[in-house]
Amino acid sequence: MEQQSTHVEEHFMAPDVIRDIVIGMADGLTVPFALAAGLSGTVSTTVLVVTAGLAEIAAGSIAMGLGGYLAAKTEREHYLSELERERREVVELPHREREEVRDILMQWGMDAESAEPVVEAISRDPDRWVNFMMKFELGLEEPEPKRARNSSLTIGLSYIAGGIIPLAPYMVIHDPGAALAVSVVVTLIALFVFGLIKGKFTGVKPLKSAWQTTVVGGLAAGVAYLVARWVS
Repeated sequence: MEQQSTHVEEHFMAPDVIRDIVIGMADGLTVPFALAAGLSGTVSTTVLVVTAGLAEIAAGSIAMGLGGYLAAKTEREHYLSELERERREVVELPHREREEVRDILMQWGMDAESAEPVVEAISRDPDRWVNFMMKFELGLEEPEPKRARNSSLTIGLSYIAGGIIPLAPYMVIHDPGAALAVSVVVTLIALFVFGLIKGKFTGVKPLKSAWQTTVVGGLAAGVAYLVARWVS
């Protein structure tokens, strides 16, 4: 008896919370790192670096969180607006909406004769009809009701967590040069690890994601440091 092999399809669907963590951590690791590196070339003590870094983390987390909140709120408002329009159209323009359902089914390979009973079945239930049009005509999924609040908190807290990593050496080492060296090593390692994790959760090759994240963060800090040295 021939044994049938089991095929398991692996598809990644990045949940919203993972996307928000990636957004917050990516900027949190990079921006304070670049700021601290830039200031290290102009000061004789780490007090100013820590003060400026904490101020930037506070401002950055609020700005990023607010951006996430507004983006998620706009997404939900757009969905609700389109939902109301579709509900109105299935009542006021049923013939056109049925034709649109038929067009979608025929794009999937059904002929007109086979599609007709499916069109009738879908259009018999107004809620199912509207949901079909939202998903397959407009490509819209209903956002979570608490998405805006959760997104802002996740992005803001992730930014803070990421920003503390490059700033931590300056809190315990008082010499800017020595603190910078430790910060570079710690942050590049953190960027690499973060890139690996991000790649795993976003479907990108982990090593490729890790190197890209590390290079971008390193270049940002390097440019900031050189600019600060040149200006001073």
